[in-house]
Amino acid sequence: MKVLGIIPARYASTRFPGKPLVDIQGKSMIQRVYEQALKATSLSKVVVATDNELIAEAVRNFGGEFVMTAPAHQSGTDRCAEVSRHFPDYDIVVNIQGDEPFIDPKQIDLVVSCFEQNGIQLATLVKAIHTNDELFNNNIPKVVMNSKQEAIYFSRHTIPYLRNAEKEQWLTAHQFYKHIGIYGYHAETLQEITKLAPSSLEIAESLEQLRWVENGYTIQTRITTIETIAIDTPEDLHKI
Repeated sequence: MKVLGIIPARYASTRFPGKPLVDIQGKSMIQRVYEQALKATSLSKVVVATDNELIAEAVRNFGGEFVMTAPAHQSGTDRCAEVSRHFPDYDIVVNIQGDEPFIDPKQIDLVVSCFEQNGIQLATLVKAIHTNDELFNNNIPKVVMNSKQEAIYFSRHTIPYLRNAEKEQWLTAHQFYKHIGIYGYHAETLQEITKLAPSSLEIAESLEQLRWVENGYTIQTRITTIETIAIDTPEDLHKI
């Protein structure tokens, strides 16, 4: 099983323009993500997917590999699909978030482990929620799974709704999970899902994975205990 790790990196960002190039103690964010990804034992190759010459030059300077992509992609998934076509001999593609400079390589390996089972189309990670701040934060997508740990639904709202318990008691009455935004795709499935039209659930929640669920694709999950920190704004740099 050959696994391709792709790090989508775009310069344009409403909240933090140019964030892949921000300096974090002597290294750019994209370099830190790239170096962490190289530590994942499951990956056969790591490449950066970008449409920006400044990012490409930065990757070239630290000895990384990159692929220039079209500028019009609406999501990292679309960018990964374009890059994947350059490497047709890879079975699995992992979409590694370019704004998590200290991503744990074990999380990448955990996603890839889903594909040790036959027939897996898509994979992602979830993490148990332990605080009310996370549970009721609409910026943190939640996920519910079936008995096979396949994702049934994702929502920015708190799901499931506990009808017979006060909200202050929800954390003790039920185990909730949040979604960790790293994806694994079977290479053929990746090409298929990027041809799908945006779905009504996706538009309602602004979560692209709902397009896949709504079209009947199965998303296998694994539970991680590792916390990740994404850099969405300049203020987030203080977290790391």
